Amino acid sequence: MGPVLAGVLQLLALTGALALVHIPFGTYMARVYSSKKHLRVEKWIYKGIGADPDTEMAWPAYLRGVLAFSLAGVLFLYLLQRLQGVLPGSMGFSSVNPAQSFNTAVSFVTNTNWQSYYGEQTMGHVVQTAGLAVQNFVSAAVGMAVAVALVRGFARSRAGELGNFWSDLVRGTLRILLPIAALAAVVLVACGAIQNFSGVHEVGQFMGGRQQWGGGAYASTEAIKELGTNGGGLANANSAHPFENPTPFSNLLEIFLILVIPFSLTRTFGVLVGSVRQGYAILGTMFTIWLGFTALMMWTEFAHHGPALQAAGGAMEGKEVRFGVGGSSIFAVSTTLTSTGAVDSFHSSFTGLGGGITMLGMMLGEIAPGGVGSGLYGMLIMAVIAVFIAGLMVGRTPEYLGKKIGGREMKLAACYLLVTPALVLVFTAASMALPTPPHSMLNSGAHGFSEVLYAFTSAANNNGSAFAGLNANTDWFNTMTGFAMLLGRFLPMVFVLALAGSLAGQQPVPATAGTLRTEKPLFTGLLVGAILIITGLTYFPALALGPLAEGLA
Repeated sequence: MGPVLAGVLQLLALTGALALVHIPFGTYMARVYSSKKHLRVEKWIYKGIGADPDTEMAWPAYLRGVLAFSLAGVLFLYLLQRLQGVLPGSMGFSSVNPAQSFNTAVSFVTNTNWQSYYGEQTMGHVVQTAGLAVQNFVSAAVGMAVAVALVRGFARSRAGELGNFWSDLVRGTLRILLPIAALAAVVLVACGAIQNFSGVHEVGQFMGGRQQWGGGAYASTEAIKELGTNGGGLANANSAHPFENPTPFSNLLEIFLILVIPFSLTRTFGVLVGSVRQGYAILGTMFTIWLGFTALMMWTEFAHHGPALQAAGGAMEGKEVRFGVGGSSIFAVSTTLTSTGAVDSFHSSFTGLGGGITMLGMMLGEIAPGGVGSGLYGMLIMAVIAVFIAGLMVGRTPEYLGKKIGGREMKLAACYLLVTPALVLVFTAASMALPTPPHSMLNSGAHGFSEVLYAFTSAANNNGSAFAGLNANTDWFNTMTGFAMLLGRFLPMVFVLALAGSLAGQQPVPATAGTLRTEKPLFTGLLVGAILIITGLTYFPALALGPLAEGLA
């Protein structure tokens, strides 16, 4: 079997698996967030934190819950790292320095999981499990809660409430993320992934020196890091490491875990708003972009010229032989079109255009299909903008799902759209203008610029992957990427929840002959075009200086 055919068959198998679970899983998540019953263990948690799960919250109260919970997570994780040297189960590792602790705490609480350190040489078992792994669950659940709050804004009328944040957080964690992650961890162990709490072992001579490997809860961490679109990992090599991702089957399973919740949430959206066809329109937009990016990535990596690349069957530099170009391309596109950030190959070694595709995937705003929750609410914001553009074309007040899109709604949507590109471009420009930050670049010229642009694109979009040629473990990059992650996560949530509150307070307007049919393929095409054009106009100058200049050289 040729490498191209193998890549195509993997893509078909993955698409089939996602289609098979889409309806039952999406419908199940809709029932989870609309149920009036609470499990016994959930009642214990509510009692422990002093929350009333049946109290409805207006959007400011919902936002305060999100921010308070996230702030507590940052402080706890920061202190856990600073105290690591005196904690049991530290594997002999010392406390993490302040800048690194701040960056890592912010990274995992914001669902970014950017790592500027060597995982197997920095974090012990206690920090990995009680700190990082816990945030892998709850940061993902926060994103899902915000998405459901926005959906309720579309579904409700003349109501100022969006549900209860604490109830949505607990249900998303216990009823969705925890059981699937546990099952996936068992399958990964069966595939050969490591799951233990052993210390550091010397495994013999390697290139004239002693090689050491530490144990860890690799399988369980890998399961939730992919399912929750977190990224990160116990090993610096990430999902290219055989302890985390041992076989081609485990590689395909991990891609499935990355995509299954974001794609299935479109079904949840359709059920909750009372029109599954609206969900299919959003799904069609996400799938079209994802499939197009995957096909383009495979083409750039398989068809690159050069005798060495042709002999290897594609651009194999920086890729694991056990995954090949096909598996690596699907993984790279899936992880950068979501907010996952996990990698099974070296993105800096992709061809110039291939590296640009990974960057462009993040620049779209992590919406195709995006992170768990964040992908859905980002796509719905883009749908509001597309409806507004269509309204301008035909000269009538834009409407989406029976709600009028007026001046307030468009201002909130525009602020959401502008905040992340502003963070990316301002932080990148500052890093290139100042004398010290460019010293962290491994390469000069266009590729070196791409390393810095990629870093802040990844941080501000809460992705977490890296070009890896950049030494980001400096005070400047630890601090600036930390602020980019914080602002890139929570400022958009402010605008999303404010928009949800505005929509929930409206009285739905009946559809007329002039109403844009947003469940039709025509709207899907309009939405795809709006996303690509807006992103292109925003980022094209920066892309021209980096990956485009390198790819066309």
